[in-house]
Amino acid sequence: MLDNAALDTLFNQARTHNGWLDKPVSETQLRQIYDLMKWGPTSANCSPARLVFVQSAAEKEKLLACMGAGNLEKTKAAPVTAIIAMDMAFYEKLPHLFPHADARSWFVGNQPLIEATAFRNSSLQGGYFMLAARAVGLDCGPMSGFDAEKLNAAFFAGTTIKANFVCNLGYGDPAKLFGRSPRLAFDEACKIV
Repeated sequence: MLDNAALDTLFNQARTHNGWLDKPVSETQLRQIYDLMKWGPTSANCSPARLVFVQSAAEKEKLLACMGAGNLEKTKAAPVTAIIAMDMAFYEKLPHLFPHADARSWFVGNQPLIEATAFRNSSLQGGYFMLAARAVGLDCGPMSGFDAEKLNAAFFAGTTIKANFVCNLGYGDPAKLFGRSPRLAFDEACKIV
C-alpha cells in the first residue's frame, strides 16, 4: 500500500488547477509522465492515446484559438498544455502491442468498435496521464471546453488522430483554487452485489 503522502499527492490533496505559477516544466518531466502512464492497462494493450505537449508561444496561439472562452486565460497562463488525443488507426499497431492474437482483425472495418475502443482507452490513458503528472510533482487542469473540429484541423490535419481532451500542466497557484467541491458518498455511487 502507498503511504499517506503518496495517496495525498495522487488523490486526497490533488486538485484541478485553474491558475499557474510562473515556473517552467521540463522536457524531462514530460518524458517521465509518458514513461509512467504508458504502463497503465488498456484493452488488448491497444494504447490509442497520442499526446501533444503544447509549450511554444506559436503553438500555444494555435491552441488558444480552439479553446472555449472560459478556458482561455488559464490555458494561456499554463506552462504546458497537453492534448490527449486518440489514434483512430490504433489497431494497426496491435501486431506489435498484442502479438498473442490477431487483434487487428477484430477492428478492421468495424468503425463503431474502433471509435468506442479508441475513446474508452484514450480516456483511461488520460487518467493515467494525470496520475503520472502528479507523481512527478506537477499539477493538472483537465478541460473539455474546446472546439474539437478546429483543434483537430490545427494539430492533426491529414492524420488518423483526434483530440479527446486537453490538460494544462504546471505548478498550480494555490491562491487561485476554488473551494473543494463535494463528492458522492460510497453508498450514493456504489453497490456491492
